[in-house]
Amino acid sequence: MAQSPTKAEFRAGWKVLAAGLVGVACGASPVPFNTIGFTIDPIHQETGWSVARISLGITVFGVVAALMAPVFGWLSDRIGVRRVAIASTVGFALSFGALGLVPATSIGWYFGAWLLVGLVGIGSTPVTWSRAINMWFHTSRGLALGLLLMGTSVCAITVPRLAVWLIGQWGWRGMYFGLALLPLLIAAPLAFLWFREPRPEELPLRDGQAAILTGLSAGEALRSRRFWTLWISIALVALAYGGAHVHMPRIIGQHGLPPETAAGVMGMIGVAVMAGRIITGMLFDRFWAPLVCLPILLIPALACWLLTGTAASEPTVLAAAFMLGFAAGAEADVIAFLASRYFGMAHYGKIYGLLYMPFAMLSGLSPAIYGAMRDASGSYDSALQLAAALFAIGAVLLLTLGRYPSFKPSETPA
Repeated sequence: MAQSPTKAEFRAGWKVLAAGLVGVACGASPVPFNTIGFTIDPIHQETGWSVARISLGITVFGVVAALMAPVFGWLSDRIGVRRVAIASTVGFALSFGALGLVPATSIGWYFGAWLLVGLVGIGSTPVTWSRAINMWFHTSRGLALGLLLMGTSVCAITVPRLAVWLIGQWGWRGMYFGLALLPLLIAAPLAFLWFREPRPEELPLRDGQAAILTGLSAGEALRSRRFWTLWISIALVALAYGGAHVHMPRIIGQHGLPPETAAGVMGMIGVAVMAGRIITGMLFDRFWAPLVCLPILLIPALACWLLTGTAASEPTVLAAAFMLGFAAGAEADVIAFLASRYFGMAHYGKIYGLLYMPFAMLSGLSPAIYGAMRDASGSYDSALQLAAALFAIGAVLLLTLGRYPSFKPSETPA
């Protein structure tokens, strides 16, 4: 009896998927955002820099990474995703560790270190890993992408607790040195062993054709309404969520809960992101993705409301964190899945990189906005209220994308 397409795809591509999952978990997408919230207070105490200025470090990283994402996507299309992913993972490890060396006398060195992380590290994000997964999986692409992006959940569950322990043992500088070992000693070696694109005979087929090789050029995508609709939706949701995630330890502290509880809540977010990615990915394989996203991206509005004020109970904070995390899991799936469905795979790396730009840029800008609004008002309430509106608008925009297009080989640009 012949294997089902789903079983055949996972049988052929599970090693690549496993290496990609670990690469995502140890890469420049989740690690900085899951740790900077725990360094804000110790850096402030050592240097006297304001919360907004310290938060601006992740903004520098996000903006630079956003600008570099299309470059790394183009390189992945051009020279192969394996080389780019491995080299960038090593570069991220070295540059992230360098943050522990910045002097307390000048914040310029701090911003420079974050700039370096953005320059070399963006290839360790789903910009690269998702290209290979999209090529190995077609029938079960949504589920495979959900499993791949579950790496950020693994990071959110484990790294915040590790960060808190490292800070307690060796301070915030030691935290950067210690966490840099994750991509250097775990993700890069595993990628070297298992991560690669499929050979022509290994490509999954649809109707007897390797459909994943078809699609629009980057120029054609940029001239389409769908591209900019998706771009704006991604930007709005990233702006809403990025700052909430980074400042979550301080938002939790606003409700009188200790740092240990904050680390646990960050783990709860990781569980929620994991659930969001797996469930959303499975639903994407069965239903129209924009409709699936509508309720998932509306839920965070309630979460933001629950987190306002100063008197929420621990169960309430956990519930709100779960809602936000579930939505974040869906949003990451949206970029990779809809990029492949609406624009094809012929130039996926470059198009994904262009769509990753608003995600990286606004995720990086959002913490600085949250920090500035917190410094100005003494509370995160106004930022959380703004985020609720952005989540809703981003969800509704996706409904205007229309049906998935079909691409014929003749439509694929040379």
